[in-house]
Amino acid sequence: MRPPTCCCFVFLCLLSVVEFSSRSRAASAHIHTQHAKNAGSRERTEDGAFSPRDSSHYVGGEHHQEFDHEAILGSVKEAEEFDKLPIEESKRRLRILLNKMDLNGDQFIERNELKAWILRSFKMLSDEESKDRLEDADADGDGKVTWEEIVQDTYGSDPEDLALEDKLIENDKATFNVADLNGDGYLEGEEFKAYTHPEETPRMLDLILKQAFVDYDKDKDAFISFQEFLGDRADGQDKEWLLVEKEKFDHVYDTNNDGKLDITEVHAWLVPSNEDIATDEVDHLFAASDDDHDDRLSFDEILEHHDVFVGSEATDYGDHLQDIERFQDEL
Repeated sequence: MRPPTCCCFVFLCLLSVVEFSSRSRAASAHIHTQHAKNAGSRERTEDGAFSPRDSSHYVGGEHHQEFDHEAILGSVKEAEEFDKLPIEESKRRLRILLNKMDLNGDQFIERNELKAWILRSFKMLSDEESKDRLEDADADGDGKVTWEEIVQDTYGSDPEDLALEDKLIENDKATFNVADLNGDGYLEGEEFKAYTHPEETPRMLDLILKQAFVDYDKDKDAFISFQEFLGDRADGQDKEWLLVEKEKFDHVYDTNNDGKLDITEVHAWLVPSNEDIATDEVDHLFAASDDDHDDRLSFDEILEHHDVFVGSEATDYGDHLQDIERFQDEL
């Protein structure tokens, strides 16, 4: 890593050459907010990478169990349903899932079995997200969407908004065209999922990388330098922010330490690895529930810690019925 004085120099140089009007900054903020709110694919992080699926697992140092529940159930809607179940019913349904998860039928869940299940859940979550977005964008209810329907749903019809978001629209149209595998002008099913989740669709990865180099590689040398990585984000930022970004660039993204990102490093930067996320989640769930530390989870251990894996009401259903009966007797 270069010494801080060098980073300061870079920072000062960047500030001297990167200037934007207040209108440009406002437009940029509007674009990000509007696109993040309506776009089909998961939000991008500040530096342009696709937001990893576990981005909401820990927020501000606080653990959110919703991610764990969705990683087991493969559905946001089903996770919400489990939250309303009495404990015994939640455990009953979880045991059914465990029998499906237990690939070798030994009544234990091994790490590889849990990881395979979580990866399956991630795919199901993407399917659910894509289906919901298709229903939102499908204005005429024919089960498929045109480019015009997507534009209306994502950006609206205000000419000024469309003009401000011209670059995003251009990239989205290119994504639509590649996702439209049969070229009929409509997206449905897997085609629409390729549009909403291109980072999870192998045939879309070439387009993702091409768009990234068009957006970032200003000197067209087929690499992305630190200055290019910062781009417009450096506007108005302080020294501390710059040092954090330099640390990420040098020690997270630039894996061969040559001071620039090649196509492989750009891929790793932009596209989160569900394999790695699933491995981390397996570690997390084992740490929370492997009471005897034998590196496998018995059904009893999982059911004992059912609230880690799925949600349920805090009050046991049987106890709740007894409370009602006692209340009625008192009356």
